[in-house]
Amino acid sequence: MAFCNKFGSLVRQSISQNGQAPMASMLNSIRCMSSSKLFIGGLSWSTDDQTLKDAFSGYGEVTDARVITDRDTGRSRGFGFVNYESTESASAALSAMDGQELGGRNIRVSYATDRRQPQPYNSNYGGNPDY
Repeated sequence: MAFCNKFGSLVRQSISQNGQAPMASMLNSIRCMSSSKLFIGGLSWSTDDQTLKDAFSGYGEVTDARVITDRDTGRSRGFGFVNYESTESASAALSAMDGQELGGRNIRVSYATDRRQPQPYNSNYGGNPDY
């Protein structure tokens, strides 16, 4: 039921902003809500992979926890990702940990999204920019 309510509000929001509900946007919203991968922002510089995993393991089976580091200096970039075995565990962790303190800083937790947005496919396009 919560999924349906969230999906409905995302569709209404998209329609109010764009006047239409693009399929790629709706599919991306569904994918994010059913994701077991979380983005963790606002990490302190001292947070490492094990600390991140320990902090999030109370909400389910963590399959991977990774703090992203600068490739030149090796220093934390202040964000990371936590993967869960189930979407339910990820949802519980998001609800419980968003805004909580970890390593002296309040962290932001959200569902991870792809860096690249998928381009809509139109098999009738044929190279005509006015189509």
